[in-house]
Amino acid sequence: MVTLAGGDGISLFIPKLYDIVWSLVILVVVAVFFYKYFMPKFNSIFDERAEKIEGNFSKAAKAKEEADEAKKKYEEQLNGARMDASKIRDDARSEAKQIIADAHSKADADAAQITATAQRSIASQQQQAMVKLKGDVGTLATSLAGKIIGQELKDPDMQSHMLDQMLDDMENEGKQ
Repeated sequence: MVTLAGGDGISLFIPKLYDIVWSLVILVVVAVFFYKYFMPKFNSIFDERAEKIEGNFSKAAKAKEEADEAKKKYEEQLNGARMDASKIRDDARSEAKQIIADAHSKADADAAQITATAQRSIASQQQQAMVKLKGDVGTLATSLAGKIIGQELKDPDMQSHMLDQMLDDMENEGKQ
């Protein structure tokens, strides 16, 4: 055993030439087999994943564009709705003002008509009262004049003339 450990100890770790050749042959066969069969499958898997990732990126970009477009349409519709609401509000306010103005003018016209009717009624009633008063005053005046004169005034022309003169005198005294 001493001979093995002596001068040839390092040669134990260096392989023989036939081991190196056969190892290289097996390595080449394995490398060819790996490149021929496994590398295309790996490349196809990597390509599929790259395409899938790129597809997802493009889908995400397209979805973002659609979302931005939808947001823009929504904002335009919202602004349009706000403008429509503002217009409707303004129209309603102007229509309310018009209705109020119409109601005021109608109320004023109705009040004027009621006032005019009342004034005509008052004037008519006043006229009727004056006619009745003149008749009553005439009857009383004739009766009083007859008592003062001591006789009855039977002549209607004379009664009428006397009443007119008396009423004229009363009106003249009322104006002074």
